[in-house]
Amino acid sequence: MTTRELYPEIEPYDHGMLEVGDGHSLYYEQSGNPDGKPVVAVHGGPGGGSTASMRRYFNPEKYRIVLFDQRGCGKSRPHASEPDADLSANTTWHLVADIEMLREHLGIDKWQVFGGSWGSTLSLAYAETHTDRVTELVLRGIFTLRESELRWFYQEGASHLFPDFWETYLEPIPEEDRDDLIAAYNRRLFNPDTAIHVPAGLAWSIWEASTTSLFVDEKFVKQAAEDDFWSVAFARIENHFFFNKGWMEDGQLIRDAVKLKNIPTVIVQGRYDACTPPQTAWDLYRQMPHAKFVMVPDAGHASIEPGIRTALMNATDEFASRQ
Repeated sequence: MTTRELYPEIEPYDHGMLEVGDGHSLYYEQSGNPDGKPVVAVHGGPGGGSTASMRRYFNPEKYRIVLFDQRGCGKSRPHASEPDADLSANTTWHLVADIEMLREHLGIDKWQVFGGSWGSTLSLAYAETHTDRVTELVLRGIFTLRESELRWFYQEGASHLFPDFWETYLEPIPEEDRDDLIAAYNRRLFNPDTAIHVPAGLAWSIWEASTTSLFVDEKFVKQAAEDDFWSVAFARIENHFFFNKGWMEDGQLIRDAVKLKNIPTVIVQGRYDACTPPQTAWDLYRQMPHAKFVMVPDAGHASIEPGIRTALMNATDEFASRQ
């Protein structure tokens, strides 16, 4: 497979803030062709926020590209990094409703849904709830919030691959409080004392940044280590969702994927993805045998890795002219 580069950088032709209730306002933007095929790109995390590079996985002449920042992160407000942040109205199902509200606000009848990592989780949750509004699914680095997936990355499993990075992840948590690391982090991340929640936010975010790519992305690690504002929000939102198991039954998204049998789907997975190992992607594919499954042989988790980037762009190009 010939490696592809992203489409050229583009600027939005429209952006705004959408009031979605519960005191939350979401930032959204549109780029590409206003008359093109609608696609919503769902960012990861949760809490990662959208980035300009997300626009570049789509042919800007053929796609109407919609990006938005989920509750509590990016340019959306209120921001989860605030000391007294209240995340009670930030759940999977609030976000599913937000996506649908955004579709209606933009006057879009149906759209392609594109998401990786947590973005694949939310894309599945949205598609299984609003099946008639989804033209295609492009999913990467599949994550479905099962207990086994959470324990792999935040309690045991991935630590055997990254023992040096794991030590940094453990630093804010006393040894006697490590039986349930997600719960231990939850107590610290939501402590209003900056001397407690900032170190916890940094350690949580650095762990994830250090493990996302086949080769460590030093720029991403540096961002996590130096940007308290971003790292605290990212860690708080992720931990909040994971502590509450996504407000779903264990295995719900894979179980209900049978609802998506009429939606053309591409699943892209890195063979050496340590954050969301291939087993989950394979389990999803077994429920969606109509999907195209692409196992990238030399990649980890990140969308920007050459093989993953190429597979995603091939998928969006394939769907670009589909009515």
